[in-house]
Amino acid sequence: LKAGGVAGVCVDLILFPLDTVKTRLQSPQGFRKAGGFRGIYAGVPSTAIGSFPNAAAFFITYENVKSVLHHGSAPYLTPAAHMVAASLGEVVACLIRVPSEVVKQRAQVSPSSSTLRILSHTLYHEGIQGLYRGYKSTVLREIPFSLVQFPLWESLKDLWSWKQGHVVDSWQSAVCGAFAGGFAAAVTTPLDVAKTRIMLAKAGSSNASGNVLAALGGIWRTQGLSGLFAGVVPRMAAISLGGFIFLGTYEKTRQLLL
Repeated sequence: LKAGGVAGVCVDLILFPLDTVKTRLQSPQGFRKAGGFRGIYAGVPSTAIGSFPNAAAFFITYENVKSVLHHGSAPYLTPAAHMVAASLGEVVACLIRVPSEVVKQRAQVSPSSSTLRILSHTLYHEGIQGLYRGYKSTVLREIPFSLVQFPLWESLKDLWSWKQGHVVDSWQSAVCGAFAGGFAAAVTTPLDVAKTRIMLAKAGSSNASGNVLAALGGIWRTQGLSGLFAGVVPRMAAISLGGFIFLGTYEKTRQLLL
């Protein structure tokens, strides 16, 4: 819990400006109208509050499910165990992540409004379900992402450990995390764009229903391939750096605590 929480806070706060740029590139009104480079830390209180419990919930679930599935299982099933553990971890973590993400993204594209004002406005007009708008699309983004990132991260660590004859250091784990995160970020960008459009959609609009396929179809019809991969560069940069900081910090903190 502590290792995951510390890792989550570090990466979310350090890379927040890149996340804001990505969100504004993906927003329906476009980068400039969404704020451009103004108020680059808009929405950061939401992230600061949500990042520790979100990351902690993921890693508690991930490590426990992984240990249960590894017990008595054949070595060739290891990647499948990592996939299942990561997927379940995301489902649990998204219960905390989605409300934080909704408020954060709405603040990022409305830098003149405070985080508290956006939270109260969402609760007043949409209720609790408004904070969970995009839960399904977030899970549908995070599960494929984790199915790519975590087995790749674990495999790269195992390969590096085998090559050098001992378990990887925390900085080596961080390098593996950066590569795994960047690759997973690139291939799942269309799902991230759809998630952003759903979270930012006005209540009552077609995207507000949360239909991921409909959102993807709408983006494809109006903007084509470039729309589906909007913000791919800052997303890859943020998640590559994030993977380095997040997984490296997690490994180092866990080593210190254990």
